[in-house]
Amino acid sequence: MVKREDTSAKSQAVQDFLKTVYTLQQDEDRVSTNALAAALNITAPSVTDMAQRLVEEGTIDYRKYKGVRLTDNGEMVALKMLRRHRLLELYLVQELDYELHQVHDDAEALEHTVSDRFIDAIATKLGHPEFDPHGDPIPDAEGVMPKRDLQPLATLDLGTPARISRFIMDNPEMLQHTQERGMVMGTELEIRARDPFEGPITLKMADDQEIIIGHSIAVAILVEVVDPS
Repeated sequence: MVKREDTSAKSQAVQDFLKTVYTLQQDEDRVSTNALAAALNITAPSVTDMAQRLVEEGTIDYRKYKGVRLTDNGEMVALKMLRRHRLLELYLVQELDYELHQVHDDAEALEHTVSDRFIDAIATKLGHPEFDPHGDPIPDAEGVMPKRDLQPLATLDLGTPARISRFIMDNPEMLQHTQERGMVMGTELEIRARDPFEGPITLKMADDQEIIIGHSIAVAILVEVVDPS
């Protein structure tokens, strides 16, 4: 007889696998086993074993030497898990006063254990939000993802007013650093100067304060251009 905790662990592994494929699939049509292995911190043969198993379940399209891609069923599972994770992160920040760099691990653990009813209650409590505290889009209950026209801060034209709208950095220390420098969600700014060859970038903040950040941070901050009118 299979132990309940073993079944739960296998289910969590599948959910994490599908969610990771979805994330990586945004940048390439098919995701390589090596890319998945690195993202999930498992071996490439383990990725292949999981992919072949999920082909039988109808959630993965796997082709040898060409990588994997989600089926429609697999995408719905991945979007459901993204919705859970991002709603939980927002709840932790807004209702439990978590700092932005603290939410990921707890949301990652909770997303596999709470009920659909609990997630629906959070969505209602928060007013059915479209974006989580990192600015990541939250799929609705039907799996529809809201869209915005954003660009990396690193590519913003000089002197163009913009608003911080999304952080795409995985490193909690880097995320904490941006918050401590005053680069929080919704902050308006513009680029005053940019050194060549991916050098430092000088920002003018809304209070006319100037700060200097590295190119790697500017790449991981997405902004929305502000209409000057």
